[in-house]
Amino acid sequence: MLCFFQAQGMAFQASSLLILLLSAIAISDAGSIGINYGRVANDLPSPDKVVELLKSQGLNKVKLYDTDATVLTALANSGINVVVALPNELLASAAADQSFADNWVQSNISKFYPATNIEAIAVGNEVFVDPKNTTNYLVLAMKNVHASLVKFNLDSHIKITSPIALTALQNSYPSSAGSFKPDLVEPVIKPMLDFFKQTGSYLMVNAYPFFAYTANSDKISLDYALFKETSGVVDSGNGLKYYSLFEAQIDAVFAAMSALKYDDVKIVVTETGWPSIGDENEIGASEANAASYNGNLVRRVLSGNGTPLRPQDPLNVYLFALFNENQKSGPTSERNYGLFYPNQQKVYDIPLTQEELKGGQSTPVNRNSSQVPVSGEVSKTSVGQTWCVANGNAGEKKLQAALNYACGEGGADCTPIQPGATCYNPNTLVAHASYAFNSYYQKKTRKTGTCEFGGAAYVVSQLPRYGNCEFPTGY
Repeated sequence: MLCFFQAQGMAFQASSLLILLLSAIAISDAGSIGINYGRVANDLPSPDKVVELLKSQGLNKVKLYDTDATVLTALANSGINVVVALPNELLASAAADQSFADNWVQSNISKFYPATNIEAIAVGNEVFVDPKNTTNYLVLAMKNVHASLVKFNLDSHIKITSPIALTALQNSYPSSAGSFKPDLVEPVIKPMLDFFKQTGSYLMVNAYPFFAYTANSDKISLDYALFKETSGVVDSGNGLKYYSLFEAQIDAVFAAMSALKYDDVKIVVTETGWPSIGDENEIGASEANAASYNGNLVRRVLSGNGTPLRPQDPLNVYLFALFNENQKSGPTSERNYGLFYPNQQKVYDIPLTQEELKGGQSTPVNRNSSQVPVSGEVSKTSVGQTWCVANGNAGEKKLQAALNYACGEGGADCTPIQPGATCYNPNTLVAHASYAFNSYYQKKTRKTGTCEFGGAAYVVSQLPRYGNCEFPTGY
């Protein structure tokens, strides 16, 4: 957009005023909320139960990372719109061989459609950062898969697109200066956007304000990153004011497309989220912040407004993710983006539908009446700190066995929960187990896997409190 205004000379001021006016008065149709259903885990419920969960939460849009037959069969006749994916490792084959694309569409798409309402195929995922260097295959693979859809008379029902990460941008601040990396523009960005225009498709964008905040917490306001009330940030290029980092990021992509004269291509945000737990250096990762970000994002999307740069385009967003996925690699945050635990309990309460917007604020969940209570807001002084507490739903037998191990062979400091000691009261199994589990967890320097106890414990990011009992944060 900045390049466009520079080319227009004196039209800059008038156009800026027009955009400001539009952003003030234009109201788009309400956007939509979907969710990513990743399965990099060994403890998730069956696909049939997942479909029941989606329906119970009013979620009618789901994005997958493959075309698993069991999942697609479970989604049949559910009323849920589905985005499927052709993984990066198949891009080269799909690009090189039309018959491969035909066979893939026949086996993975036409076999399930229309009983399973597949509305789009994500060809690859964040291909530009794929270490296997699959970028050169992307556009041709998309064209071949689209040709296959035409062959099976599915092209008018199913869109072809591909998610990009914000790392595809050379510049993203201010938003009006958004631009794509020069080495991507001619080889892939322009051909891809041309393909979207020709087929009536859209660009998928994965946007994570969390990454920007945790890397620049000394410069970016946490409230700005969490959609909370702020005085706003004015874009020095076009004068638009932003009240959330998310909208600024999305408009940077719009500006980058506008600079290449692709103003008419739409965007769908196919991943965004905030982790409920992170490593000590992952500033801002907490249950409270995750609840604020995702809850406020849903309110923002369902309010009916677009972004400052595209006020009349509804925001369509897929939250990341449905479940915590325990087999994902990388930092702790990677395994803790879920709105739900594998047992289908909520990690925190947020609204997901228009009806739920009438409810209260988004908050962490008290999982049962005997759970260790937590109090106080998460501040920067507690960011990155985590504790281990007992799972009251694990059952007395499992909790007692885990408590015996922690205080015995595990080497936890259980002196404070002995009769007459500072943490003896309340004298309950859950309270005592929570203290012992946390002692073990802290002594093991909060390493991954040290707060499990066979499902009898889980990690929290707010300091547990039992009367005057203080839970240790390290030894």
